[in-house]
Amino acid sequence: MRDPLVCRLATIAAVLALCVVVLGAWVRLSNAGLGCPDWPGCYGEVGAPTSASEIQQAEQAYPQRPVETAKAWKEMTHRYVAGTLGLLIAAIAVVAWRRRRRGTRVVLPTVLLVLVVFQALLGMWTVTLLLKPLIVLGHLLGGMTILALLAWLALSNAQRLPEVPHPRWLRRFAVVGLVVLACQITLGGWTSTNYAALACPDFPTCQGRWWPHMDFASAFVPWHGLGIDYQGGILDSPARTAIHMTHRMGALITALVLGALALTCLWPGRSRRLQAGGGVLLALLSTQIALGIGNVLLLLPLSVATAHNAGAALLLITLVTLIRLLTRSTPDAR
Repeated sequence: MRDPLVCRLATIAAVLALCVVVLGAWVRLSNAGLGCPDWPGCYGEVGAPTSASEIQQAEQAYPQRPVETAKAWKEMTHRYVAGTLGLLIAAIAVVAWRRRRRGTRVVLPTVLLVLVVFQALLGMWTVTLLLKPLIVLGHLLGGMTILALLAWLALSNAQRLPEVPHPRWLRRFAVVGLVVLACQITLGGWTSTNYAALACPDFPTCQGRWWPHMDFASAFVPWHGLGIDYQGGILDSPARTAIHMTHRMGALITALVLGALALTCLWPGRSRRLQAGGGVLLALLSTQIALGIGNVLLLLPLSVATAHNAGAALLLITLVTLIRLLTRSTPDAR
């Protein structure tokens, strides 16, 4: 049974989750991931230290991490918004369980609640393990997963979704596109967490060559031990170059798959709604490619890099929406 209240709450939560994902990217790309050296507070307080006395006390308590107020407030802003999202997801789960006798489904709200608790733990480990790439990547993927599931929950409880006639194989193609996008988001996260975005400062070549010297053996080692501060990265240039080039190759595959999916939806004779979905997908894909190239040529400006993360999240929502519409609609027998 579809529940309008769950739909409204999930829609609000999905919008908030998108904000959290973008804020998280902004914090990471601002090198503010360790703006607060502890969790859940900041230098032992609820908010970032601002006055001279608060800063002095904070630096005495954490001498290894001098206070940078701007970075601390960025980190705390992200935590405040993420905490609000967690409370909203908890409210969705409570509503679903209270209304389950009316037919409201509780599985997905419960899964979301478990995920958001684990996501909070990943946020804590991101700080306590000093930006360990595998943990930071897991935190990114957790945020993207929560965003996708909230979008699915909202669509699943919507009262009116249009019928979208489509070929029987199109839904499977869209699922393949979603898997490819998830792999590319993972590669992008690994590139960012290992500070490899500028390993190739030129495009379409890398360091003036089509195939520069690369160290793939070191590039994808998931764990380097405890007690290492990963801020700024620890890999040498060949390893970072390997990560960057792998992300570029993944971008090419993603562009081909999602581009083909978008053109398939835009094919003459398709329904207007399917063509509209294909148009949105193609526009977002084109923008995302341009942002990726811009990151290289403009040397990773914060606004462009953050927009690149937002573009990945919007592509994810678009594919989830498309798959949900195709799931609810009856395939065209022709």
